[in-house]
Formats: sequence, structure tokens, C-alpha cells
Amino acid sequence: MTQVGIIVGSRSDIEVAQRAAAVLDELGVMAEVRVISAHRAPDLLSRYVRSASDRGIGVFIAIAGLAAHLPGVVASQTTLPVIGVAMAGGVADGLDALLAIVQMPKGVPVAAVGVGNGENAALLAAQILGVGDGALRERLAARRAAQAQAIADDPANEGL
Repeated sequence: MTQVGIIVGSRSDIEVAQRAAAVLDELGVMAEVRVISAHRAPDLLSRYVRSASDRGIGVFIAIAGLAAHLPGVVASQTTLPVIGVAMAGGVADGLDALLAIVQMPKGVPVAAVGVGNGENAALLAAQILGVGDGALRERLAARRAAQAQAIADDPANEGL
């Protein structure tokens, strides 16, 4: 059962989507990746978003640069959580895309993570799904503990 739908507006952003999917896979969360432009294929995007629940999608990650309309368009067509990932580029090297994502009108929220940070988008999606899945919460906690242990084990931290 697919749990996270990852959408990129352009094939040029697929690497960020793949990194997000890899984090989800590590956590045992199923994901599907689609390349659908909000501007060039709006009908296809609408069909994809509206059929999401039928495929078991509980959270969307929408990755876009420049005008970065993709996360907002997805959010406008569903009540499922949408996490936007802005991509670097454009006139302000991703800041313009980030602002487009976070400045959604009242009533149509989109969460946002750092520019190009598909990994954090995946972790946030897993945390959202983890609200109703204790085993997933445990896997997230174990990942976080391993991260902290790796820092503690760094020779630069010897004696602390």
C-alpha cells in the first residue's frame, strides 16, 4: 500500500524525489514518485491527486522550483497533508520558490522544509503517518538515536 505520493514538477528535480523515497524506504514507508507539472499537465495532476486515497496515499511531498505552484495546486485539491520542497534556481536561488510555498492563502495550508531538502520532507511525512502507527514512530526514534550515537562516536567528541 502506497503511503506517500512524491510529485516533482519537472524531471530535473527527480534526484531530490529519489532521496526522499530512499529515506521513506529505509523507514519501511511505501512511496510512489510521479513527474507531473502543475502548469503543463493540470488535468493529469488533478486526476492523480484526486485518486490518491484509492492508492493508500496519506501524505504528499510536492517538489518544485521557480514559481513553485505545485505544492499549492496539490493542496487545493485534497485535504491530505502536503509538504512542499522548494528547489534552488530562479531569480533568488530558491528563496522565491520557498516563499511561493509558504505564502499560501488561509484555508489551504502547505508545510515547507528547506530548499532542496527532500530528506526532511520524507521524515516529516513519516512523522505525520506515525501519528497513527506506533511501529513507524519506533523506527523514527531508532533512526534519531542512531544519528545522535554517530555524533557521540565521532573521534572529535572523545571525552565528552
